[in-house]
Amino acid sequence: MPKEKGRKLVAQNKRARHDYHLHDTFEAGLVLTGTEVKSLRAGRASLQDAYVTVDDGEVWLRGANIPEYAFGTWTNHAPRRVRKLLLHKKEIAKLFRESSQAGQTIVPLSIYFADGYAKVQIAVASGKKEYDKRQTIAQRDAEREMQREFRARQKR
Repeated sequence: MPKEKGRKLVAQNKRARHDYHLHDTFEAGLVLTGTEVKSLRAGRASLQDAYVTVDDGEVWLRGANIPEYAFGTWTNHAPRRVRKLLLHKKEIAKLFRESSQAGQTIVPLSIYFADGYAKVQIAVASGKKEYDKRQTIAQRDAEREMQREFRARQKR
């Protein structure tokens, strides 16, 4: 069987980009059981309410929901169990340093398969204020309106 190539997105946390200012991003491996992998390959996962912690030099993904595999047996996994993330020691130290500062947290952005391996993209983030969120929405709307005008002028 040939090895998979490329990147296949499974789940994305759009709310994180809306609620937080994202700083550094990291790609982490994900320790999974067999039925979790099958459920992810079926495209079933949710990062809503998920967050990342650094405990005793290890990084953990908490609150992520990977539903039970439909064709699994009694060996099925718990949907919201804590999952270990695989990173280099320097990356873990940097995450710990940055997340221990006041107002900083680590949020998962997406789960995907990269060349057949399950990966999680995580970011160090700080919360946005309400006016920042409104400003982001206004910028996006203005950008969309400019694109519409540009396309309308191109058609003439």
